[in-house]
Amino acid sequence: MNACKNLNLRPLDDRLVVEPLAAEEKTAGGIVLPDSAKEKPQRGIVIAVGNGRLLDNGDRAKMNVEVDDEVIYGKYSGSDVEIDGNEYKILRESDILAKVVKS
Repeated sequence: MNACKNLNLRPLDDRLVVEPLAAEEKTAGGIVLPDSAKEKPQRGIVIAVGNGRLLDNGDRAKMNVEVDDEVIYGKYSGSDVEIDGNEYKILRESDILAKVVKS
């Protein structure tokens, strides 16, 4: 179980806390987007993970993501929370669509 870097926040079971990455400021063609046109970010950095889902036999399932992983999640997944002026998402592990692998 990991606590958030500067927060006393511990996700439970198969939940994790993600810090969303900033929304794109420009389009691929170089057009600057106003705040109202920016898409909600669907990528973020995992800053805390729970112990894993409790199995029927009493063991915990291993989490497939770790702190500092960059992940992609569903557009409307999880719950948005604000703590000390910072935005975070609390997601279930099943809300994670992919891990970004840097080669």
